[in-house]
Amino acid sequence: MSIPSASSAQPTPRPVFREELEAIASGVHQDPHRILGAHVDQGVVTVRVLRPLADAVVVVTGSGEVVAEHEHHGVWVAVLPGDQVPDYRLRVTYGSVTSDTDDPYRFLPTLGEMDLHLIAEGRHEELWTVLGANVRTYPGALGEVRGTSFAVWAPNARAVRVVGDFNHWQGSAHAMRALGTSGVWELFVPGVGAGARYKYEVLTADGSWRQKADPMAKGTEVPPATASVVVESDYTWQDDAWLTQRSASDPHHRPISIYEVHLGSWRPGLGYRELADQLTEYVASLGFTHVELLPVAEHPFGGSWGYQVSSYYAPTARFGSPDEFRHLVDRLHQAGIGVILDWVPAHFPKDEWALGRFDGTPLYEHPDPLLGEQPDWGTYVFNFGRNEVRNFLVANATYWLEEYHLDGLRVDAVASMLYLDYSRSHGQWRPNIHGGRENLEAIRFIQEANATAYRRTPGILMIAEESTAWPGVTAPTDAGGLGFGLKWNMGWMNDTLRYLAEEPINRRYHHHEVTFSLVYAFSEHFVLPLSHDEVVHGKGSLLAKMPGDEWLETAGLRALLAYQWSHPGKQLLFMGSEFGQSSEWNEGAGLDWHLLQYDRHQGVSRLVTDLNRLYRREPALWALDADPAGYEWIDGQDADHNVLSYIRRDGSGRQVVVVVNFAGTVHEDYHLGLPHGGTWLEVLNTDSEVYGGSGVGNMGRVEAVAQHRHGQSHSVRLRVPPMGVLFLVPEGQEPVDAAVTTSAAEPTAGAPAPGTDPGVAPTSAAAPAPVTPAAHAADPGLAPAPDSTPGPPPAPTTPEPLVDPLPTPGPGPSRDALPDADRGLER
Repeated sequence: MSIPSASSAQPTPRPVFREELEAIASGVHQDPHRILGAHVDQGVVTVRVLRPLADAVVVVTGSGEVVAEHEHHGVWVAVLPGDQVPDYRLRVTYGSVTSDTDDPYRFLPTLGEMDLHLIAEGRHEELWTVLGANVRTYPGALGEVRGTSFAVWAPNARAVRVVGDFNHWQGSAHAMRALGTSGVWELFVPGVGAGARYKYEVLTADGSWRQKADPMAKGTEVPPATASVVVESDYTWQDDAWLTQRSASDPHHRPISIYEVHLGSWRPGLGYRELADQLTEYVASLGFTHVELLPVAEHPFGGSWGYQVSSYYAPTARFGSPDEFRHLVDRLHQAGIGVILDWVPAHFPKDEWALGRFDGTPLYEHPDPLLGEQPDWGTYVFNFGRNEVRNFLVANATYWLEEYHLDGLRVDAVASMLYLDYSRSHGQWRPNIHGGRENLEAIRFIQEANATAYRRTPGILMIAEESTAWPGVTAPTDAGGLGFGLKWNMGWMNDTLRYLAEEPINRRYHHHEVTFSLVYAFSEHFVLPLSHDEVVHGKGSLLAKMPGDEWLETAGLRALLAYQWSHPGKQLLFMGSEFGQSSEWNEGAGLDWHLLQYDRHQGVSRLVTDLNRLYRREPALWALDADPAGYEWIDGQDADHNVLSYIRRDGSGRQVVVVVNFAGTVHEDYHLGLPHGGTWLEVLNTDSEVYGGSGVGNMGRVEAVAQHRHGQSHSVRLRVPPMGVLFLVPEGQEPVDAAVTTSAAEPTAGAPAPGTDPGVAPTSAAAPAPVTPAAHAADPGLAPAPDSTPGPPPAPTTPEPLVDPLPTPGPGPSRDALPDADRGLER
């Protein structure tokens, strides 16, 4: 090996080994900027550029032009006078075409030493600003330079090149440089802007090139295409008032009623912009406080519902651009609706072009198959103990909350991260350093993600889908907890649905299942989920889970929803259940919107609207969700009648009495204890005719007398409707949110005004009118159905108000532990 000697007769280029020129020409040099670009040596400036197949190259500066000479396999070299590097451009000729371009190799790294240090430590909280593709602008003597910096972490790669539309997918002219020992490769490419498609070409240890999508891409092609897309946002947010209010409040102690949505099947064919109009209007009309979106991050397989993510920083292109997704969030905020996103840090798919084996080695995934693969879903598991991987995920949570103004993240499959033996048999998992089954590295990651999110974005929610009895899920991290704000109460969901699947005549033998949730209701801060997982894969819709004829089926759903809204905890309802979808959810089809032309489905929708209205205006239903002081049983033992009765309180004297009848018959003259005397208003009755019920009620109000019952000082005699729920409040208890209520002296929709027939709206102008149930179009945004649409079915038969028989209760199964892991997650 020899270095060419310099001639003393005229300025000569800075000498370079022939082997390095060969590596440059083939695009495998690990530090191409050391050879290419401008370098001062011996009082002159040597400029080397790589322009394969060019016929001529001229270096243009402010003081003139210098013709470059071809040196080796597409490498051109020119020598400029002086010992300062000038601003320069390249004039390149290919055949008869000459164009002026810039040189990617004349720019300093776009990551600084502090960036690289933070990445290595796993502490770069704004990782997306330095890795991935970022459009940048630099000033210069010859004019402003605009382009895109590309940076990717691939520590075991032999070389990395960026390929895309801008170089005809030939990467040899755009080899990236390795930044020290950080594992980060970087290159600024002038002239590349928003919309450009690209990938990385990674040379692995075995000598093969692999094209990989950018792990930090902010945009993607529409699947099944797999290229990453350069994104530059120019969106102007209009939700300042929302963000200001959010940052000053604690949502965990506010009313939260969540409408869960799969964007692709809510109304098939709508994009983010159309959803911004139609979804916002619909959710606002129902009165939900939040929407929760099934994963929006890009995913290759639509049938995964978004739970197998390939691009963690890119909203799916199926429905539009990233800025159009911002518009959707913005519109929801302007309507007073928060936005929660399902986030999937537990596992990722094995697609060859994505994260898996990114640099030819297990990089994002754990290298040990007993730790790095999820057998249930055929996916890889992140290596939570690796600094850079943990940083990738923690920063990703921050990215969605800050860049898209999201109000919370619901973290999917938390149990699969917590337990090393999750879904693994003996011999298929590896114990931790203490010999236990807890994944200590995942626990630290979860704690860091939650702590970082709450610190950086006050007022947001971090929610765990966690299906076991793991202690302290919603305890603060400084107390050893996981640091979530809320946890899905899977035990409540499983027990309640199992109980309601029984015929009403048999429910007395399973009464303990519907009351067991109160044993642990205040051990965490809970969300009560009736989610997408419960209405797929042969489970049927919520409506179809209810036994009995059509009337009982619908009444059972109404009772379930009212019970959910009155139980301690926030509530979540999957789309379609708000109007009693008959068929189970199918992600390939839309909801059965046509059902809203029928009275019974309109009734369910009206009930959900009025439940949300009552819930939002009555702090007793939400203020002490996680405090035993907010709940008192009146009678939780009336298995013979299938009745539950309890008091909800807010700590300031407000209270709501709830009576739930899961029997299919009326309970006449039902003797119920109440905490004090006077008039109690029946503010909501799920059996009201406006909801499709039979109209059994209490004339809108009852009088409590001084007669002890159920440990209470007063009591009342009620007509308890079949498969119905009553909400009672003391007369004079004013609503707290005037924007969503009428006067507290007026019964809510579903409760008849005093002196009128039960279940019938008042006809006298002098009588207080009930709150009018919100009107719902059969299909929001659609034209009226044609005349050929079938009319409503015959009116359901209303059961006669018979007194319940009282057979002797039998023994039920014992419940000596909190609900254990629910392995039946569908992904």
